[in-house]
Amino acid sequence: MSRPDAFAELESRLAQVTDVNRVRRVLGWDMQVMMPPAGAGVRGEQQATLDRIAFDLFVSPETERLLEELRSYEDSLDPASDDASLIRVTRKDFEKTSRIPPELRTEIVKAGTEGFMAWRAARPANDYESFRPHLEHQIELRRRYVELFPESEEPYDVLLDDYERGMKASEVRAVFDRLKEGLVPLVAEAKELYGEDDGTLDRAFPADGQEALSREIVELFGHREGAWRIDPTVHPFASGGGVDDIRITTKYEPVGLESFFATMHEYGHGLYEHQVAKELDRTPLGSGVSLGLHESQSRMWENLVGRSRPFWRFFYPRLQQRFPEQLGDVDEETWFRAVNRVQPSLIRIAADEVTYNMHVILRFELEQDLLAGNVDVRALPDEWNRRMHEYLAVDVPNDADGVLQDMHWGTGTIGYFPTYSLGNVMSVQIWERIKDELPDLDDRLERGEFAPLREWLGEHIHRHGRKFLPQETLERAVGSRIDPEPYLRYLRDKHGAAAPA
Repeated sequence: MSRPDAFAELESRLAQVTDVNRVRRVLGWDMQVMMPPAGAGVRGEQQATLDRIAFDLFVSPETERLLEELRSYEDSLDPASDDASLIRVTRKDFEKTSRIPPELRTEIVKAGTEGFMAWRAARPANDYESFRPHLEHQIELRRRYVELFPESEEPYDVLLDDYERGMKASEVRAVFDRLKEGLVPLVAEAKELYGEDDGTLDRAFPADGQEALSREIVELFGHREGAWRIDPTVHPFASGGGVDDIRITTKYEPVGLESFFATMHEYGHGLYEHQVAKELDRTPLGSGVSLGLHESQSRMWENLVGRSRPFWRFFYPRLQQRFPEQLGDVDEETWFRAVNRVQPSLIRIAADEVTYNMHVILRFELEQDLLAGNVDVRALPDEWNRRMHEYLAVDVPNDADGVLQDMHWGTGTIGYFPTYSLGNVMSVQIWERIKDELPDLDDRLERGEFAPLREWLGEHIHRHGRKFLPQETLERAVGSRIDPEPYLRYLRDKHGAAAPA
């Protein structure tokens, strides 16, 4: 069956919607990287205007008419084809988006900009009270949003679906309950294995050297020339305007090399967007399928590559050469143990592989409690501190390193946090399949050959974009849906009492 004219009309309309949304992403990048703080008010208005334009284009009667006309064409296609996927995904997006009143969307967008700027000022000032009204407004907006979907099994499902399509809060709880069961004893074992922190990472690394290091690793991992940039920001993230406009960020601290691992993490996000099939560009299919799958890619490059022995056998001489004063007296084994040490800590983005998930689980539980009214926003710092002590035996000294440490609640991205640990779990499932198909992968990493890994990910995951649901994408790549057991096995083998010394 030949393509009907309605399909070309739909493609044209969706390309315009995609263009407007990508301009919004670039403005969001600018807000976090370059915009002066006083620009927040007008930027919020600009973002709201662009969102309204994209919204009106997308949920118009014309889009609905085209989708209806294309039903018979869709039925004639292979469901896995690009055309069928485009119609199917667009229809699902249309059904959800069209329920949202334009006035509520505008309020949500403006609140996101204002909340981010309030958080950016509140954290360095350790001033939760100045941020609290913005968080209260975000919770109120999310409750109004959830009420638009009364058929949902539970309110949190609506928010989770925005970031991890098709997944239910009950499924996340089942995975997280298994993680907690396995991680609590493992934390104690790993602390015994690694012993006390010897201060290897507590050294001053010049910012210009860190910047050069970040650029070096992005070039080594690989990408198409002229398509990437890297900048400093308050909270590392990845963004951009399309498959050949990838913008990643990192943060250069005066002590330690957290920026290096943040760069590897954001590289994974950028690579996913970079390797989506170009024929899906300027469509609703032309980006990563979910934040969980996205996180599986970033955590893979950060941890499964960036904290592995093969990688450091290759890269540590380069690191020592760049920082001879700081690392001239540190051998490779000492460095490897330092970057893998398990030690409960305050800050999620700097947490080790084992304790990181407890940070995420804490936030997942608090978000549900905030949404249900079981925790009042005024009491949130105290509840945060109590759970940090209960889950990680960490005492929180101030709100800047506690409840204010992440930007997400300021921007209204509630339902997002679970995807971090879902990504951890899926990353090892994908890694096991890669190592089955590339049995010499460790040898290649030790030689600094990253192309085989990059290309495998592009072929089996990245190129599909949003064609399939997240769990369908995972199943196509590895043969199963999400399963925490490979991840727990990986952590036990690397960090448990029986791990190699």
